[in-house]
Amino acid sequence: MYLGIDIGTSAVKAMIIDDTNTIKGQTAAPLAVQRPQRLWSEQNPKDWWEATNTAVSQLDADLRHQVQCIGLSGQMHGATLLDTSDTPLRPAILWNDGRSFAECEALKTACPAIEDITGNLVMPGFTAPKLLWLKTHEPELFDKIHKVLLPKDYVRLRMTGEYGSDMSDAAGTSWLDVAARDWSDTALDATGLSRSAMPDLYEGPETTGKLRAELAEAWGMQRVNVVAGGGDNAAGAAGVGVINEGDALLSLGTSGVIFLAGSAFRPHPGRAVHAFCHALPQRWHQMTVMLSAASCVDWAVQLTGQAGPAELVSLAEQEGGLDVPEIFLPYLSGERTPHNNPQARGVVFGMDHDTNPARISQAVLEGVAFAFADGLSALIESGSTVNTLSVIGGGSRSRYWGRLLAAALKRPMIFRSGSEFGPAFGAAKLARLGHEDGDSDTILAPPPIVDIIEPRDADMSTLAPKYERFKSLYSSLSCEFKGQ
Repeated sequence: MYLGIDIGTSAVKAMIIDDTNTIKGQTAAPLAVQRPQRLWSEQNPKDWWEATNTAVSQLDADLRHQVQCIGLSGQMHGATLLDTSDTPLRPAILWNDGRSFAECEALKTACPAIEDITGNLVMPGFTAPKLLWLKTHEPELFDKIHKVLLPKDYVRLRMTGEYGSDMSDAAGTSWLDVAARDWSDTALDATGLSRSAMPDLYEGPETTGKLRAELAEAWGMQRVNVVAGGGDNAAGAAGVGVINEGDALLSLGTSGVIFLAGSAFRPHPGRAVHAFCHALPQRWHQMTVMLSAASCVDWAVQLTGQAGPAELVSLAEQEGGLDVPEIFLPYLSGERTPHNNPQARGVVFGMDHDTNPARISQAVLEGVAFAFADGLSALIESGSTVNTLSVIGGGSRSRYWGRLLAAALKRPMIFRSGSEFGPAFGAAKLARLGHEDGDSDTILAPPPIVDIIEPRDADMSTLAPKYERFKSLYSSLSCEFKGQ
């Protein structure tokens, strides 16, 4: 048995698979996000650890005892700051925090080559500008920093006592030379840090340490190895077999991602396309990111008074329809690809006296699909080709949303067994790969296809003019967002 633990934004998820990649058990423990000021998004690291213990302890005890290796995945970019006793100095600043937009420009001034080194735009969500913000606004705290860890790597420290990270997660910090797969001393120096503040780097299947004896006893396990794992998107890609040149996925989690695997490093920062390391040696990927995807559905559930996401999607399908006039801009936490605008905000446009929960629900599903289409356009501009997309994440439970995505992106959506579990599944498979030291193409083979949704001509015709209005609306409002 192999255990995958995913430190997500809304929950910690734990999953056990066997040596055929069959899911034997899965649990989740919820997390909350704190937003004490506009543009801020934080979590307390102790909440990750408590949720991890809860999620693991809820797994079947007999399965836990059979676990042979553990893999980790988690939300990327979060700045987790530790003192010399490994105590968090403050709440972690998360991936969807936008406070450091001014520091992005300051970092480029301090290190003009940083985008050449990292292959990516410097964005407020990334880790390095967060540290510059701290250096300016919380200097006494900055001076106490001993280590900077990413969320899953803080959990790794609590599990093993070791400071470690994997290449895919480290690539999102703006401190990694992504082509060389090594920390950049130049980029670190520009934020007043050095390698001593960084964890050791590993490839996804490599062992980073053993489960601490007292924790193994508490969890009812042996002192098994813990492998590096991957950032949530790279781990999710490993879970559905998106590991080779041209393989692609669409992730419908809290955020939204189009992920394209490759055998070479192909940066394209001009349109905010991410170019990161994959969780496997000598493999990279391109990625487009929207900061609010399934989280828009959660927001709409509260707004419309629905019981949950499934009920909201059903309401849209049964009573909304593709001809609703409302347009939704899904920028509840700002946006990355292609706009790189942390100050963008959500908008419901075109409401009238007949606007109702069903129409709002439909507009939200469409708006997320249109933002994915923006990302896909940016990816294609980089010279990449995307033919089909495997859908993962909690939003993959909805075939109606898959229908809208297929129409907006004009490509088939592939649904695979276990796809809704995403990163935890991939983390468990990376643990198996590390333990068995086997062939990645075999162990990380795609799960069986359970459904393929082809784009319908009528849907594409209906949505095409609405997508044009969607793009025009953002262009018209972009200056207004800056004035908030």
